[in-house]
Amino acid sequence: MANNDLLKRLGIAHPIIQAPMGGGFTPPALVAVCSNAGALGSLGAPYMSGAQITEAAAAIRKLSSKPFNINVFAGGYAAKNDIDPAPMLALLAEIHASYGMPPPSLPPLPSSPLAEQIDAVLQARPAVFSFAFGIPPSGSLAQMKTLGIVLLGTATTVEEGRLLEAAGVDVVVAQGLEAGAHRGTFTVAFEDAMVPTLELVRGITAVVKIPVIASGGLMDGRDIVAALKAGAAAAQLGTAFMPCPEAGTPAAHKQALLDARKDTTVVTRAFSGRHARGLTNEYIQRFKGRENIILPFRLQNDLTRPMRTEAAKRGDVKNLSLWAGTGVARSRAMPAEELVRTLVAEMQTT
Repeated sequence: MANNDLLKRLGIAHPIIQAPMGGGFTPPALVAVCSNAGALGSLGAPYMSGAQITEAAAAIRKLSSKPFNINVFAGGYAAKNDIDPAPMLALLAEIHASYGMPPPSLPPLPSSPLAEQIDAVLQARPAVFSFAFGIPPSGSLAQMKTLGIVLLGTATTVEEGRLLEAAGVDVVVAQGLEAGAHRGTFTVAFEDAMVPTLELVRGITAVVKIPVIASGGLMDGRDIVAALKAGAAAAQLGTAFMPCPEAGTPAAHKQALLDARKDTTVVTRAFSGRHARGLTNEYIQRFKGRENIILPFRLQNDLTRPMRTEAAKRGDVKNLSLWAGTGVARSRAMPAEELVRTLVAEMQTT
């Protein structure tokens, strides 16, 4: 499918997708502004309940009549925890005490909310549904297709791209090693899926017949053009949108992105229990040689949430999950509409 065909199918003017980022980074205001600007706005909904997805979709529609995307996690949840939580609780207790918070308590092992989320997406009927960490049940994907929803699946290897095409998705999102936040890997160990974005795009486009979207480390119009030249039909940018005033990024996190003068990102399991890329900080450094105390996803994520919430309130970057891609040093502060315009202008002059 040619680039123009994909844009027509997605209902967008530019080959630019504002990445879906879970955890409140992509509120309805950001999604709507990006869609109104001719890009594809995306709601990161992996931690939302069905009711919250319904509410967010309605809020987006009040601000925009343009197509938008809803994204969830299709897997990745640990079915059990075999790790003694005591060392992790002790480490967090020190941080809680420094904030004057009560000691942490172990939350229940969460189960995947995917079924409830898919029901809400089917009701909301966005133009696009995307997912990571696996592949939703075939019946759910068939229902989406019946409603005319375009399906985007995330791949971190060529084989995952093949599997997504076989499952019937319409487009593969090729997430390269440069991408910020969680790795979408679902077939191999994360170390075996650390493929550079453009290399991954070339690899997947060579074996699938459906369009491929490049994702990972892309920050400006020149990056988008490079992705298109590598065979991508469009580019997905996350970190680039995080400093925008419409984004839900905590103020201290935004400032950390803008202050970055070089790539100091690392891949860590310390915040959520799943490998994710962000700026290194004191909290991450505490786990050097102690990675074995980290609990599985999503238990670790729920356990560290109170600490992260308090750190965000205090503007304390020492204990905040500062998700960022490797292009972080090129972060820019501007409204999302202006960023989309700037990206398009940069593409035209590259």
